[in-house]
Amino acid sequence: MKKYWAELLGTYILVFVGAGAIVIDSVTGGGVSHLGIGLTFGLVVMAMIYTIGDVSGAHINPAVTIAFAVAKRFPKSEIFPYVSFQIIGAVLASATLYFMFPGAVTMGQTLPLNDNWVQSFVLELILTFILMFVILNVSTGAKEKGVTAALAIGGVVAFEATFAGPICGASMNPARSIGPALFSGDLAHLWLYIVATTLGAILAVYSCRLIQDEDCCDNC
Repeated sequence: MKKYWAELLGTYILVFVGAGAIVIDSVTGGGVSHLGIGLTFGLVVMAMIYTIGDVSGAHINPAVTIAFAVAKRFPKSEIFPYVSFQIIGAVLASATLYFMFPGAVTMGQTLPLNDNWVQSFVLELILTFILMFVILNVSTGAKEKGVTAALAIGGVVAFEATFAGPICGASMNPARSIGPALFSGDLAHLWLYIVATTLGAILAVYSCRLIQDEDCCDNC
């Protein structure tokens, strides 16, 4: 159970801090700034890898968990409990933000710019593909841990959130989008952030096999 609790707490902290940065930026009229939001997401992911990487692998992202299973680095029987605890953590974090900032409109929700869901779908797919491609090449088995993994993965999250956030929200994480969407009351585009991110992560598994040994993704 410890690894499940680690995923719940890690995802809670990720969403509370990341989505919280967006909420606080909104209520303070830009006090955090867009660059600050991007760096916040990258830094909190980096911190969680250092903190729980040895316990659960620090997936804190359903798309990452599913992709690790597709890569045969993670037992398929563990997908449901991992994803369930990740989503619970994200929902609890959003509930906390809603309690603290009930007047916030989007609660840090990820939304396509100008309702252009096609543009955001493709962007989320590619962003998550890049993130998972890096994760697969710097992680140990199904665990994101160590100095190299934390810096590389946190860096990817930071630069992707910084440059793509204004267009699609740069979710790269179904749980990160589910929590805020539930409390904003706007579920119209939630499917996009579940489907595109999961597909992008899975595609990264096959790209990893192109540049690594054939058995690189058979280490369950």
